[in-house]
Amino acid sequence: MSRRVQVTFDCHDPVKTARFWASALGYIIPGPPGVELGDDDPFDAWKAFIAELGIELGPENMRAAIEDPEGIGPRLFFQTVPEDKTVKNRIHLDVRSAPGLEGEERMEALEAECVRLSELGGHRLRRVDPDPPMEQGFIIMADPEGNEFCLD
Repeated sequence: MSRRVQVTFDCHDPVKTARFWASALGYIIPGPPGVELGDDDPFDAWKAFIAELGIELGPENMRAAIEDPEGIGPRLFFQTVPEDKTVKNRIHLDVRSAPGLEGEERMEALEAECVRLSELGGHRLRRVDPDPPMEQGFIIMADPEGNEFCLD
């Protein structure tokens, strides 16, 4: 039997990091149980929901989550931690940004996505050009918290 997974990110700013990854992956930010969001910001809805419960949360207790709107991909969870990221991730996400494309067309699509994600707070780290037959090419980036991922 297969298992569903949730990917958890340790970070300083869960809301900012969740917004970045929601945009990067085309995910949604779910609202609180029983709350219709409409045009409301999901995080504002969560703050109101938590306040109604009489719970006070400090910045050290902030959390956020994003979900695949189709229910296929894993849920991503973001939690505040006090320590800084100091070394390369031991696990990273590969964001499939150019499915079915090859060569220069593939790299152009990856470059366009790199620009879009950079405008959202991501950072380009390095490009690896195609080297057939084993390498199709990819771009290494970091999210706003410095977590590495690849556009491939």
